[in-house]
This record gives sequence, structure tokens and C-alpha cells, in this order.
Amino acid sequence: MQLLILSTLLSLAASLSPGEVQPELINQPHVHRLRPRVKAPGFSATAVMPNEKFETINLADYMGKWLVLFFYPFDFTYVCPTEIVSFSNSVDDFKSMNAEFLGVSTDSHHTHLAWVRTNRDAGGLGKINFPLVADISKRISASYGVLVEDEADEMYGAALRGLYLIDPTGKIRSIMMNDDQVGRSVDEIKRLLQAFQYADSHDGVVCPANWKPGDDTINADQDKKLEFFKHVKN
Repeated sequence: MQLLILSTLLSLAASLSPGEVQPELINQPHVHRLRPRVKAPGFSATAVMPNEKFETINLADYMGKWLVLFFYPFDFTYVCPTEIVSFSNSVDDFKSMNAEFLGVSTDSHHTHLAWVRTNRDAGGLGKINFPLVADISKRISASYGVLVEDEADEMYGAALRGLYLIDPTGKIRSIMMNDDQVGRSVDEIKRLLQAFQYADSHDGVVCPANWKPGDDTINADQDKKLEFFKHVKN
């Protein structure tokens, strides 16, 4: 059976150009499985830490905490530093909710370090309060479905603005994906985290659209839900 599978893959590979083989045979099947309610793909890679040292980061390091894992296209660009600085400025708020940030791009750790050591008024990051992972192999970006693999695309080889909210058990709870031109909202990420944490700690309770702490929730029961809906304005 193994020989038959190998023969089939080799035949398919031979019928494709080199640029088509990797996404069709390697990346695409995994991407189809990536969604909320499944385990986040594990990884290990070099990162620039807040103290500007290089360390190996593993996804398993974050077990027991919530993790905001986000991908961005390139160092030394335009929207990317505005996002990363905004996330960095919010670290304490998220830590108070047992949550951490981790940024990833396909740049090298040396480029990350140079960016951190560049002043913000010169397009750099300056000091940031969470690690930046160097996905030089592009395997992490591919496994999370954010890698641009079309050679005709000007973003070829870079990651899109994917963001994954991962719970303390390592399970994906939310996926956000933006194209290059538009940055993400820290307030919305915080709202999502608060809502998931509230629902997880209140069995049988779900959070309606635009829910924020202090708002009414819904009892996930066909009869008890009416306590919420009878107050909804038409």
C-alpha cells in the first residue's frame, strides 16, 4: 500500500511544474484542516526576545496560557510596524487576562533584530514587549495557511496578516485573515478574548454579536434564550 501511495504521488509530481508541486502535495491538505476547534500546528524556531537576545521558541511553551499568534508580511514596511507597536503597547492588558502575543514573519532573526534596534521615527519598532519569530523556512506560515505561494503575486514568499487566538489547551478558537493593505484592531482581538473567556467560565452561556464585558449574554437553551431575545429591539 505504501509503495502504491508513493508511486501515485511521484506520478502526480511528474505531471506538474516545480512551482506547483509543493502547495498541491504538501501544504494544501494541512491548510484544509486548519479551523477553530482543532489543535494549532506545533513549531519550533528562532525568535528575537524583548531583551534583544536570540532564543528558540516552541508553541508548547505557551500551554496553559492564551496566545495571540499573528503573522505579518515583512519587516521594515508600512502597516506592519503600526500593528506590532499597538500589540506591544497592549501587552500588560493581555497579560492580565493570561494571554501572550507572538509575532511571525518569513524574515530572518537578524532582520528582526535590526528592525527592533531601529527607532520608530525611522520606520523601526524600537523596544517591543513580546518575541518575533523568524520563519526563514516558511514552514510555519505554510502550516497556518498564510504563506503566499503564487509566484506571480508580488507578495510571493511572504505571510498574509493571519491571526490565531489559541486557548490554554492549544486549541484554535478564532482565525482572522487580512490582505496586506489593512491592519488589525487590538480592541477587537481583546473583545474576542474576553468573550471566549467569559463563555468558557460560564457553562451554557454564549455571547451575542458585539458583546463586551457587562453586556447581556444568552443562555444556550431553546426556552431560556427568550430571556435575552424579549429585550431585543425590533
